[in-house]
Amino acid sequence: MASLVVGRFHALAAVERFVTIHALNVRVAIAMTLQTKLSAFFSVLVICLVAAVMAIGLYSFRAYSIKTATEHISSAAEIVRVSLTEAMINGVIDKREGLLQRLIEVPGLKSVRVVRGPQLEHQFGKGLAHEQAADALERQVLADGKPAFELLEDDADTTFRGTIPFVATTRGSPNCLQCHQVVDGAVLGAVTITMSIQHLKRNALITLSMIIGAVGLFSLVTLLVMRRLTRPIVSTAREVERAVRLAIDGDFSSRVEVRTSDEIGKIGADLNRLLNYLNDGLTRIGDLVAQLTNHNRNSGGNLLDSTIEMVETLTGAAHFKQAIEEDETKAEIYARLSKSIENTFDIRHYSIYEVLPTRNQMLPMMVDGEPRVACRWCDPQILVRNETCRARRTGHIVDGVATPGICFAFAPPADTQGYRHICFPVMQSGAVGNVLQVVVPPEQQERVAARVPHIGVYLREAAPVLEAKRLMETLRESTMRDPMTGLHNRRFLEESVDTLIGQAQRRKCSMAFMMLDLDYFKMVNDTYGHDAGDAVLKALAKLLKQSVRASDIVIRYGGEEFLILLQETNAADADAVAEKIRTAVADLKVQTSGGILQKTISIGISSFPDDSDTFWQALKFADVALYHAKETGRNRVVRFTKALWEDNKKDY
Repeated sequence: MASLVVGRFHALAAVERFVTIHALNVRVAIAMTLQTKLSAFFSVLVICLVAAVMAIGLYSFRAYSIKTATEHISSAAEIVRVSLTEAMINGVIDKREGLLQRLIEVPGLKSVRVVRGPQLEHQFGKGLAHEQAADALERQVLADGKPAFELLEDDADTTFRGTIPFVATTRGSPNCLQCHQVVDGAVLGAVTITMSIQHLKRNALITLSMIIGAVGLFSLVTLLVMRRLTRPIVSTAREVERAVRLAIDGDFSSRVEVRTSDEIGKIGADLNRLLNYLNDGLTRIGDLVAQLTNHNRNSGGNLLDSTIEMVETLTGAAHFKQAIEEDETKAEIYARLSKSIENTFDIRHYSIYEVLPTRNQMLPMMVDGEPRVACRWCDPQILVRNETCRARRTGHIVDGVATPGICFAFAPPADTQGYRHICFPVMQSGAVGNVLQVVVPPEQQERVAARVPHIGVYLREAAPVLEAKRLMETLRESTMRDPMTGLHNRRFLEESVDTLIGQAQRRKCSMAFMMLDLDYFKMVNDTYGHDAGDAVLKALAKLLKQSVRASDIVIRYGGEEFLILLQETNAADADAVAEKIRTAVADLKVQTSGGILQKTISIGISSFPDDSDTFWQALKFADVALYHAKETGRNRVVRFTKALWEDNKKDY
């Protein structure tokens, strides 16, 4: 189930990441200040259009006004030329001023004056006294015979001036050469006419203003229509932005209003379906994860982050379980659990206890990453009386972070003031088999408290594996112990021989072997029965265990034959222990149904590797020494010598 949840979650997470990125791109491309960009675009467009219209209009009206004024001046100049010619033919040339004054009265014309060319002055003189001398533009026209025009502007008026040359020609009637003594094409004079074009300029500006107004009105209407058309896009994009922002924060409940049936409406509808899918999927996955972790999921917070965190915990716990299932011993499992506590949850202070219900004890298996060290964070009383541990007694998590002082057995060192603890009972077959105590400093208490469900997942995965390993070790231990005396048996020796040899070699020390055999034990069974014999063996086993150190090994080697392995013991010390045992056995009184029995014991001693660098050979030497003790009177301690081995070979 956990693998199914993990697989489905990863698929949903991939979809969520895709829609987040895609929707975020849509939000940036469409929704980000779309109204502003649209208004700015149309404003720039309108400004450019108005500027273009103004430039084209002004240029066109200017060109039109100049062309119109040019034609008017040219027409007026032709009238002046014809009138002057007629006046000259009719002999009334001296009346020309009246004609010029009447022309000025024409609307738009401001002035008309005539200047004579050099050839005409040569023939007829300089003309009237009040006539003005030719200016620069007129002299240019008189010189090249080409009309010239210029635009004159001031604050009050805009004036257009034209100077038109009078060129002598033989064409037409009358013929200019009839009166003037010049060649064909000669410039006789020029007429300068000025006219106001202010009214044309004013009319042009009015017309241009109307055009600009029409363009502006059209642009405004277009902008309003476009804003109306894009309003659903903008609103949808803003809602997409809000939905995406909430989705990034783990909230998939937001929805987009579908306003149109076009592509924007389809985007909103598709996003709603996707958000529904993600929300429902993540909710179901979260509920399944909560069931797997036995933890009530918090409805608040980031749904995606919390689900990712729990799924990652499940994945890590699954890998952890697979690893510990392949471990050989409980010690390896405790070491791996210790590493997970440190590396996965960043916890440095903790204790892992193993509960021994039959003995009412608790053993510290790991303390702050160290195996089999003294209790550090609790009252040592829990080690000999496990009911003192609240988690062991109740089978519930003891949260000393939320409820300081809840457990009186918590006793941190004096230099760790403010530290608090959380204790997790590890249930095995309905009873507490282990207790994990997590100790956290003040700055980490909130973080660790939030990880309680995650730690519980790892402990739940470890519980059945630890229980199985414990049962297997118990079963294995039972096959290596003598059921009557509780001592190790010969199989234990065969299983442990490599370890014993390795320890002796690493420490470069001797190991003493003592082979022990009760004297005349068969008589006890034959005379008093097997029950009496069993009582004697049990009493002897108890005496042997009390006579040696905890590090020494006592083995029931045969029926009434025992083997004691004295670790790191030289020959002299071994002899002393053996003699102590011989004396104690001789003084031992065993109460049986047939009365009080007293027996003696014979002991043979050898040393490894002093007597032999082969373990089993050294053991054989101890047996040879025992045989010699039996042969030489019993109730004796005999140390092996090479002479005994030579005698033993002769016997065989």
